[in-house]
Amino acid sequence: MVSTRQGKIAYLKPEWADKFPLCAGFSTRNGGVSRPPFNSLNLGFGTDDQRHNVEGNRSTFCRAFDMSPRKLLTVNQVHGTDVLIVDEPNQDLFHFLSLECDAIITNQPGIMLGILVADCYPVLFYDPTNGVIAAAHVGWRGAVGGVIGKVLKALVNIFGILPADLYCAVGAGISPKCYEVDRVVRDAFQKEGHAWKKIAEEATYGRWKLDIGKSCILQLEGEGVPAEHIAKTDCCSCTHRELFFSYRRDGGNTGRQMGFIMLK
Repeated sequence: MVSTRQGKIAYLKPEWADKFPLCAGFSTRNGGVSRPPFNSLNLGFGTDDQRHNVEGNRSTFCRAFDMSPRKLLTVNQVHGTDVLIVDEPNQDLFHFLSLECDAIITNQPGIMLGILVADCYPVLFYDPTNGVIAAAHVGWRGAVGGVIGKVLKALVNIFGILPADLYCAVGAGISPKCYEVDRVVRDAFQKEGHAWKKIAEEATYGRWKLDIGKSCILQLEGEGVPAEHIAKTDCCSCTHRELFFSYRRDGGNTGRQMGFIMLK
């Protein structure tokens, strides 16, 4: 992952993105108009920030990429595994804002998919062969439920992609050094057959440091995505206060950064 800038917007970009006709990356918290504790580029409507601030931030973000805010597709994320598929032109995407799901797929150019996070992990997918993109929101529940696998299944069954052709990116989220979980979370992962010992380390009795980012990568590789096609960052949303919002660090009263991808 490399740090770059588009107009006023500083963001992290997958190394593979420049090879293809698309824009993709992960925004930081900087470059907007929101006041503390949402300062400054809060892109999430589902926060206590003033709506006009979020609208202004989204407009600033979209202008930087020469697109209309009406072409930014975000949904109401609920820590589930439902996948929205947009396979025909849409003039106005605002009506999807209240739709409850945690992953989006499209083959339509000019639509930017956005996943909003503040400790959970945004995951991007791109198939250059068929011209299909996807984005997913992965917290511990999404990781347990296999939202990544459901995105891959839809890409294969509906669009005919081959996992070996995919390029993916896992953005910044909370690192295991800042994220401890209990037996309820451990039992949920083990019940669904996840390799718990590969993604968690015991911190104290009954508590584990969980690496959701590593879980995302293992699930991508397990579905057949080549390791060399997966971009990732070592940035921690909780540790890097100057770059990212963090739900856990800020006690829930914070903004949202965004993982985004769009076919040109």
